[in-house]
Amino acid sequence: MSARVEIEYCTQCRWLPRAAWLAQELLTTFEAELDELALKPGTGGVFVVRVGDEVVWDRREHGFPEPTAVKRAVRDRVAPGKTLGHSERTS
Repeated sequence: MSARVEIEYCTQCRWLPRAAWLAQELLTTFEAELDELALKPGTGGVFVVRVGDEVVWDRREHGFPEPTAVKRAVRDRVAPGKTLGHSERTS
Protein backbone atom coordinates (compact mmCIF):
# COMPACT_ATOMS: atom_id res chain seq x y z
CA MET A 1 0.00 0.00 0.00
CA SER A 2 1.30 3.44 -0.89
CA ALA A 3 0.20 6.70 0.66
CA ARG A 4 0.61 10.45 0.74
CA VAL A 5 1.90 12.20 3.86
CA GLU A 6 1.55 15.93 4.37
CA ILE A 7 3.29 18.06 6.97
CA GLU A 8 1.66 21.46 7.36
CA TYR A 9 3.87 23.93 9.22
CA CYS A 10 3.68 27.58 10.28
CA THR A 11 5.78 29.91 8.15
CA GLN A 12 5.31 32.76 10.64
CA CYS A 13 6.93 30.59 13.34
CA ARG A 14 9.75 29.57 10.98
CA TRP A 15 9.06 25.86 11.45
CA LEU A 16 10.20 24.82 7.95
CA PRO A 17 13.49 23.31 9.25
CA ARG A 18 11.56 21.19 11.78
CA ALA A 19 9.07 20.08 9.10
CA ALA A 20 11.84 19.30 6.60
CA TRP A 21 13.76 17.26 9.19
CA LEU A 22 10.64 15.26 10.07
CA ALA A 23 9.95 14.75 6.35
CA GLN A 24 13.48 13.38 5.91
CA GLU A 25 12.98 10.98 8.82
CA LEU A 26 9.69 9.70 7.36
CA LEU A 27 11.06 9.36 3.83
CA THR A 28 14.07 7.44 5.10
CA THR A 29 11.88 5.04 7.08
CA PHE A 30 9.05 4.62 4.56
CA GLU A 31 10.72 5.16 1.18
CA ALA A 32 9.01 2.08 -0.29
CA GLU A 33 5.60 2.75 1.26
CA LEU A 34 5.08 6.43 0.43
CA ASP A 35 4.06 7.79 -2.95
CA GLU A 36 4.50 11.36 -1.86
CA LEU A 37 5.50 13.51 1.09
CA ALA A 38 4.41 17.14 0.89
CA LEU A 39 5.42 20.16 2.94
CA LYS A 40 2.50 22.59 3.14
CA PRO A 41 3.13 26.16 4.32
CA GLY A 42 0.56 27.42 6.81
CA THR A 43 0.11 30.13 9.43
CA GLY A 44 -1.17 30.58 12.95
CA GLY A 45 1.12 28.14 14.74
CA VAL A 46 0.04 25.10 12.74
CA PHE A 47 2.13 21.90 12.76
CA VAL A 48 0.00 19.00 11.56
CA VAL A 49 0.95 15.64 10.04
CA ARG A 50 -1.61 13.90 7.83
CA VAL A 51 -1.69 10.50 6.15
CA GLY A 52 -4.13 10.93 3.32
CA ASP A 53 -6.93 13.03 4.83
CA GLU A 54 -6.41 11.72 8.38
CA VAL A 55 -4.66 13.90 10.95
CA VAL A 56 -2.16 11.69 12.80
CA TRP A 57 -0.40 14.46 14.75
CA ASP A 58 -1.47 17.97 15.70
CA ARG A 59 0.89 20.18 17.70
CA ARG A 60 -2.07 21.96 19.31
CA GLU A 61 -3.24 18.70 20.88
CA HIS A 62 -0.01 16.77 21.42
CA GLY A 63 2.85 19.30 21.35
CA PHE A 64 5.78 18.90 19.00
CA PRO A 65 6.26 15.28 18.05
CA GLU A 66 9.19 13.04 18.69
CA PRO A 67 10.01 11.42 15.35
CA THR A 68 9.37 7.92 16.75
CA ALA A 69 5.80 8.85 17.71
CA VAL A 70 5.04 10.15 14.21
CA LYS A 71 6.75 7.14 12.61
CA ARG A 72 4.52 4.82 14.64
CA ALA A 73 1.38 6.73 13.61
CA VAL A 74 2.39 6.68 9.94
CA ARG A 75 3.50 3.03 10.10
CA ASP A 76 0.17 1.97 11.61
CA ARG A 77 -1.58 3.42 8.56
CA VAL A 78 0.77 2.64 5.67
CA ALA A 79 2.77 -0.43 6.73
CA PRO A 80 1.20 -2.26 9.70
CA GLY A 81 3.58 -4.87 10.98
CA LYS A 82 6.71 -3.08 9.73
CA THR A 83 9.36 -2.89 12.41
CA LEU A 84 10.86 0.48 13.18
CA GLY A 85 14.06 -1.14 14.41
CA HIS A 86 16.05 0.47 17.21
CA SER A 87 13.70 3.45 17.51
CA GLU A 88 10.94 1.13 18.75
CA ARG A 89 12.91 -0.49 21.53
CA THR A 90 12.30 0.70 25.05
CA SER A 91 15.09 1.14 27.55
